[in-house]
Amino acid sequence: MKKRHSIQILLAAAALLLATAACTKDELADGDRLPEGQYPLEIARITLGVEGGEAQPWGAPATRVSEDGDGKSSTFDADDKFAVQIDDEGEVGTYTVQDDGSAEAETPLYWSDRDEGHTVRAWYPATDGTLDLSDQQTDGLAYLLGATGTGDYQTPVTLSFTHALAKVRVTPTDDALGEVQSLQLYAYTQCTYEKGTVVQGSQEGWIEMKKCEYTENGNAITCWEANVVPGYTITKLMANHDSKERTLSSGITPVAGKFYNITLNKDKGYTDDGQGNYTVTSAEGLKAVADIANNGNLDINITLTADIDLKGIDWTPIGIDYNHRYTGTFDGGGHTITGLKITGNDQYAGLFGHIGSGGKVMNVKLEGVLIESDNEMSVVGGVAGYSRGTLENCSVSGSVSGSGKNGFVGGVVGYQNGGFLTGRSSSATVNAGGIAGGVAGTSDLGATLTACYATGDVTLESSGTGSYYAGGVVGSNNNSSTLIACYAWGSVSGSGSGTIYVGGVTGSNDSSTLTACYHANGTVSGTGSGTIYTGGVAGWNYKSFNDPVITACYWGSNGQTQGIGYNQAGTGGTMLVDGKRVIWTIAMISMNQALQEAGSEWQYEPGDSLPTLNK
Repeated sequence: MKKRHSIQILLAAAALLLATAACTKDELADGDRLPEGQYPLEIARITLGVEGGEAQPWGAPATRVSEDGDGKSSTFDADDKFAVQIDDEGEVGTYTVQDDGSAEAETPLYWSDRDEGHTVRAWYPATDGTLDLSDQQTDGLAYLLGATGTGDYQTPVTLSFTHALAKVRVTPTDDALGEVQSLQLYAYTQCTYEKGTVVQGSQEGWIEMKKCEYTENGNAITCWEANVVPGYTITKLMANHDSKERTLSSGITPVAGKFYNITLNKDKGYTDDGQGNYTVTSAEGLKAVADIANNGNLDINITLTADIDLKGIDWTPIGIDYNHRYTGTFDGGGHTITGLKITGNDQYAGLFGHIGSGGKVMNVKLEGVLIESDNEMSVVGGVAGYSRGTLENCSVSGSVSGSGKNGFVGGVVGYQNGGFLTGRSSSATVNAGGIAGGVAGTSDLGATLTACYATGDVTLESSGTGSYYAGGVVGSNNNSSTLIACYAWGSVSGSGSGTIYVGGVTGSNDSSTLTACYHANGTVSGTGSGTIYTGGVAGWNYKSFNDPVITACYWGSNGQTQGIGYNQAGTGGTMLVDGKRVIWTIAMISMNQALQEAGSEWQYEPGDSLPTLNK
C-alpha cells in the first residue's frame, strides 16, 4: 500500500464498481424475499466526507488510504481491502480494490429483501485490531476510516468515508528547515479499533513523523506529517532525536477528520513574553538577548533555563558603558555559563559591562572565563566590570586581568559603586596594573559585601607613581563600604613602582568597615622599587570616625607579622590576632559573635581545616 500525503479539498470522487451477478433484478422470488445469493450489493462510488470547524478539514476525495504526490488528493490503491456490513448485523463482506479502480468481492454480500433504506456500513482496515502509530516515517502514515451509505437491491450504494484519526502536519520555516533532519511528535503511539472506529489510544510516546512535500503557489514546501488518535492534547515536539522538547505555543487537542498545521520556527534559543521577560535556552539565545538589551532595552529581565556554552561566541558585555547600564534582573537559575572570552581594549569587560542602580544578577556560575583588557582605564570582572546594583549567589572561575595602570580588576566585579554583593565567590586568578581584588577590585560609596570569598591568587603589577592596591577579597574598600563575613584563601602579591598596599582581605580600608573577615592558606607579599605596605588583613587602614572599623578579623600563616601594614587605627572590639597564634575554633567564636551583633544571617562553621560560611 502506498502512503502519500494530502490536505487540500478536492471534489472529484473515485468510482469503485462491483461486477453484477448473472441474474437480473426482475427474477424475484415469492413475496419480498429475494433469491439467496442472487442480488449482490453494488457500490457505486466512495467519497470522503468533509468536516468544518475551527481546524481545517482533513481532505477529499476518496479515503486518504493513498496520498497522491501533488499533495491535494488521495485514492485507494490496488489490493486495498475494506469491509462492508448491511444494517450493522449479519455477515461482513470484504472487498478488494483492483488495478482499474473497481472492487472485487472476496466475501460478497447479497440483498435478501426488497425493502428500501437499508444502512450500509464500511470500514478500513477491513479487520479489527491495533494500529502502531510510532514510526510513520518508515511504516507509512496510519489510517482508520469509517463509511456509511444507504441503498437496496436496485440502488447501488455510495459510501461516504470519514477519518477516525486526525492529521498533524509540521512545516518548518526556511530558517529552521536546514536544521531539521527528522521530527517527532508526542502523543499516543498505539490505537485499538473496531469497525473503523477508535476504541482506545494508549502508550504515550514519541511518534516518528513522515517527511512529505506539497506545492503552494508554485513552490515546493517540505513538511512532516503524522496521523494521530483524537482527543489526546499535543503539547510538544522534538527534532533530530536530540532529547530537547519543544513546547508548542498552544496545545492541540485533535478532532477526528481534522487537519492541524504547525509552523516550526528556528529555535532562537530564547522566548519573549512581550512584557520584557526573556527566557534563554542556548548560547545563541543569550547572545541574541544581549544584543536586544544593548540595542535600547537594558531594562529587560533575563532568565536562564539551561547551561550555556559561550565557546566560539564573540561576546559583547551587556551594558557597554556608563551611558548604557543594565537595570533589569538576570537570573541564572543555578545554571553554568562556560567559555566566556573577552580580550582586547574594552573599558568595561565581563558578562556585563555596566550594571546600573536597580540592576540585579543572581544565581549564575561562570566557569573557565578568560577576560583580558589592555585599556588604560579598564574595569574588569567575571560577572561585571562596573556595578551599581546587586550581585547575589554567583561564582566565577578562570582568569580575569586588566593591565591598565588606572584600572580596576576583580574576580567577580571590577568596581562596585554602592549596591550589594551577597554570597559571591571566585576561584579565578586576578591580575591588574592598578587595583586588584579576589572578589572586587574596588568597593565604594557604601557598597556592602556579605559572605563573599575568593580562593584564587591575586597579583598586582604597577608601573606608575601613584598608589596601588591588592586584596584577597577587595583591592580597596572605600567611603563607608562594608565587608562582613568575607574571607580569602589565595596568595596576594603586589610589585612594581609607586606606593603599593597589599592585604589578605583588602589592600586598603578607607573610612569603611571590616567585620568577621579573615585570610589564610596563601601568602601576602609585596616587592618593588616603591613603598610597600603589607598586612595579614589590610595593607592600609584609615579611620575617619571614632567607631572601630575593623572588628573580629584574623589572618593565619600568610607570612605577615601584623594585621595592618600601615595605620593601626580603628581596630577596636576583638583585636586582630597574630597568625602564628590564631586558633580557628576560638576565632570562629569571636567572628560569629560579631556577626550576631551585626544582625547577620551568616555564621561560620568548621570546614576541613578553615572556617566556612553557612546561612
